[in-house]
Amino acid sequence: MLRRHDRQQEIVTKLRAKGMLSVMGLAEELGVSDETIRRELRVLETEGVVVRLHGAVRLAPPAIEGPLDRRMQEHAEAKMRIATAATAYVSDGDILFIDSGTTSCYVARALGNHNSLTVITNSLTVAEELGGINGNQLFLAGGQMDYNYRAFSDRTAQEFVAGFTPHLAILSVGAVHAEHGLMDFHAGEAAMSRIAYATSQRVLLGADASKFGRFGMMSTAALSEVDILVTDQPLDPDYAAAFAHAEVVVA
Repeated sequence: MLRRHDRQQEIVTKLRAKGMLSVMGLAEELGVSDETIRRELRVLETEGVVVRLHGAVRLAPPAIEGPLDRRMQEHAEAKMRIATAATAYVSDGDILFIDSGTTSCYVARALGNHNSLTVITNSLTVAEELGGINGNQLFLAGGQMDYNYRAFSDRTAQEFVAGFTPHLAILSVGAVHAEHGLMDFHAGEAAMSRIAYATSQRVLLGADASKFGRFGMMSTAALSEVDILVTDQPLDPDYAAAFAHAEVVVA
């Protein structure tokens, strides 16, 4: 017998494969009653994962991230507060990986007074903020540029970034889900995050309150892989418990 979380994961997996299924069909495939399936679907619907339609169900359409310039303006004040708080975890001379998310771009801007940083990034915006100043060294991943992100995240860029072992990775995220973990909307950026979690000594995640409870297109890491979480509002009890292992800063 599947546990509730495993059963919900199996429902999502089947919907990804088939697009839409009837409640009766799901119950038959999972070997449980219609009422059990309806109970699980109510939970998934509340979380924004699925949409129920007259005896059938499909995955909810994911939120779509727009071009970087527009996303930089969304929740800008919160991101600036997060960025200022994040700089306390960076010392002169550190080796950093900074990804191409908007919150990370704000962190790069806030690091303008630090000296002798070694910065590895796949973001042109981060490179422009920190390259050529204060004795910094900059390593910019190359490859095919994604103009919406002003970043490089194809296989060439991933292989380049995987060769470094930063003291600290400063990462953004598309979505933070209590059960499904950290999620993103862009395959290349999700891969970059996985590399950073695997190669960095510590990971600082900057995530404003709008990211919590969202459901992304693909998983990047478990919540347990975050060492430092910097956000702009106190966490709800479920997320406070999920991040109990980490240092949590409310900016």
